[in-house]
Amino acid sequence: MEQLQNNLGYHFKNPALLARALTHSSYANERHVDTGDNERLEFLGDSVLGFITAEYLFANHRDFPEGELTKLRAYAVCEKSLFSYAEEIGLGNYLKLGKGEERTGGRTRPSVLSDAFEAVIAAIYLDGGMDEAKKFVLRFVVPYVEAKPTFKDYKTMLQEVVQKNQGETLEYVLVSETGPDHDKCFTVEVHLNSNVIGRGVGGSKKKAEQNAAKEALELMGI
Repeated sequence: MEQLQNNLGYHFKNPALLARALTHSSYANERHVDTGDNERLEFLGDSVLGFITAEYLFANHRDFPEGELTKLRAYAVCEKSLFSYAEEIGLGNYLKLGKGEERTGGRTRPSVLSDAFEAVIAAIYLDGGMDEAKKFVLRFVVPYVEAKPTFKDYKTMLQEVVQKNQGETLEYVLVSETGPDHDKCFTVEVHLNSNVIGRGVGGSKKKAEQNAAKEALELMGI
């Protein structure tokens, strides 16, 4: 258990919380464990994970519309992602599984590992509070999210390029807005010192602005 805590980067004041987070229902049912399995912790961990991830995305991707933020959060907290986080810390080696679950490969099953990872998040939250839970979660979520190539904040990237030259200003100008309310199409130009350097189209102004910034970066060779 000491090695797992080293892997987690967190040492429990109440180790019983970690022990419960590692206890699969198959083990609890076979051994009639009084403390129960990790399913209640998994329920709490899912919410803690979702909140921490949403807060990070909201603060660090300020120009992303709601739809893009929702997709990115889903990507960061889906079973496949949680499975990769769990594998990174060797979580499967420490699970308490029933005999049947053990025989059928439970230690490497994505659903089992992802659930256990959420339970561990809840255990850390209950033992050390939100700050410790946030530190743990962001260690996995941030590099996973930021490495996803389809989610780039082109507006921020363009702003950083422009800021290298003092006195230059960027402005996003709405050129047109067409279509019914439920299916709008926006066209936006990005201006650098009143010169058009990019043009973008999207289902929202934010998306059109991102596409305009993307085109500007491409024209710059970035």
